[in-house]
Amino acid sequence: MAERSRIDDKTGTPTVGHEWDGIEELDTPMPRWWLWTLYASIVFAIGYVIAYPAIPMLNSATKGVLGWSSQGELDRDIAGEQKRRAPIMTALAATPLDQLAANPKLLAAAEEGGRSVFKVHCAACHGAGAAGSKGYPNLNDDDWLWGGDMAAIEQTLIHGIRHPGDVQTRISQMPAFGRDGILQPAEIDDLVSFVRVRSGQDQPSAAAARGGALYTNNCAACHGEEGRGNRTLGAPNLTDSIWLFGGDRGSLTTTLINGRGGIMPAWEKQLDPVTIKMLAAYVHSLGGGEASPAPTRVAAAPQRVAAKQ
Repeated sequence: MAERSRIDDKTGTPTVGHEWDGIEELDTPMPRWWLWTLYASIVFAIGYVIAYPAIPMLNSATKGVLGWSSQGELDRDIAGEQKRRAPIMTALAATPLDQLAANPKLLAAAEEGGRSVFKVHCAACHGAGAAGSKGYPNLNDDDWLWGGDMAAIEQTLIHGIRHPGDVQTRISQMPAFGRDGILQPAEIDDLVSFVRVRSGQDQPSAAAARGGALYTNNCAACHGEEGRGNRTLGAPNLTDSIWLFGGDRGSLTTTLINGRGGIMPAWEKQLDPVTIKMLAAYVHSLGGGEASPAPTRVAAAPQRVAAKQ
């Protein structure tokens, strides 16, 4: 292997001074434009390190002489967006919920804002399309436990359902008829038969007839004599085909044995009043919203809520 470079006869370019099996490598200089690009990149990098946050330190990084930060840029963007939305937010704050429908443009803005809020705070339970799942209500239908007009929806959003620490939260309690020994297993079977007949799933039977008497004594106070529910108590309608926890025999049996009682957060301390108003408008627009409060189906009564859940 040669130890000294030489000038290549054909190209006039020096070699690197090494040879392998007769093969030599030319020491071709890099193009000047490439070198100047490299030097420019070095100068740019030094300037960037001085101007912007760049060098990691123990608990932070160098700040840079320009004082720029991604958090600061985000804050400026948010401030700009808030300034752009300020007139709409001010108008929403000044407009009572029951008067939103009189201003279609403002109502549309509220619904669009509520759509964004829903995706962040509600979709995890109710689904991106608000169709719900087992234990989480479908917000697209017209079956409401506590009322489907805007005011009722807003009230639910503000105070939640069975939310600890909120004295105005929506609350009802369905007994665990089986677990607490209120009804025997055979009685629960008969009561399930009655509910399935009342909801149109089964044909009348002797078991359903026996269950009718049990229903009158244990469930009618909350769900009504005809089983159409009571929104004052959050007692579901047992006569339709919409079920929160399922209407098959197994699900109904579990409901009667253990009771049901889901929890929804009270958003009053997490969302401002205008945001809650927008969210109420959006939920109301999904398809099942009601123009005005529906009348209470039966007189309010205490205790047992055999929830259709």
